[in-house]
Amino acid sequence: METNSAKKAVTIEAVIQAPVNKVWEFWSEPRHIIQWNSASDDWHTPRATNDLRVGGRFLSHMEAKDGSIGFDFTGSYDVVELHKQIDTTLDDDRKVQVSFVACGNETKVVQSFETENENSVELQRTGWQAILNNFKKYAEEKIKNDTMHFEIIIHASTAIVYQKMLAEKTYQIWTAAFNPTSHYKGSWEKDAKILFIGTDSNGIEGGMVSKIKENVPDQFVSIEHLGLVQDGIELMSGPEVESWAGAYENYSFTEVDGKTLLTIDIDVNDEFRSYFETTWPKALNILKTICEK
Repeated sequence: METNSAKKAVTIEAVIQAPVNKVWEFWSEPRHIIQWNSASDDWHTPRATNDLRVGGRFLSHMEAKDGSIGFDFTGSYDVVELHKQIDTTLDDDRKVQVSFVACGNETKVVQSFETENENSVELQRTGWQAILNNFKKYAEEKIKNDTMHFEIIIHASTAIVYQKMLAEKTYQIWTAAFNPTSHYKGSWEKDAKILFIGTDSNGIEGGMVSKIKENVPDQFVSIEHLGLVQDGIELMSGPEVESWAGAYENYSFTEVDGKTLLTIDIDVNDEFRSYFETTWPKALNILKTICEK
């Protein structure tokens, strides 16, 4: 990649234990970008758009989680070769190239970027590598389970949708689509333990043992499932637990013209796919009605 004398080209790489088609998907789709695009735990990307074609534009809004600072990382596409290469020009005229080298169920991602003049080359290398490492971690965890995506537009503010979705009373109403006795025990605070439970037709209590991985009010909630509740007992190991442990359930709240785009991304095994295809749309429509009253 050519550069002028005021810029230095830096190359970083990572080997991802996932096939190239999934790596490409995780790299390029906004619903995935918002999950991995940060260099440290105190930053995140709450919003991303991506028109992945030559001449198309992209935007990732990156900001500190405390809201103290933020910026838009933007540019346009020069080259897009499916599952092979992406070349971009950032809005400050720097060039970035990403190559995807496939080898069975393994993919090497090689990224070259031109440096800016405000920060040292080494600091920039470290930051970009940290983001790529975060992508590797996300992709390898995600590939363990398939992901399902649902979304709905709600004619209410993100603050209202966030509050109604998580408040104990209204949570029980919209999640009745999954189980009429559905409820939670615990806290939605970041790093808190929370149980999502209900009873079956025999009165036996079951559900999930989970942790709130992230909670940015009115923007994003990430739930990490850790174990199961069976007959009121928490199980943290065993074959059934292994199929769920490490699965994520993410809620994203995005303001769109005064309304809220609520998106749901969940890791799910084949056993529950058809069940969620029916129940999640029902649950979201109930939540929409609650929020729009």
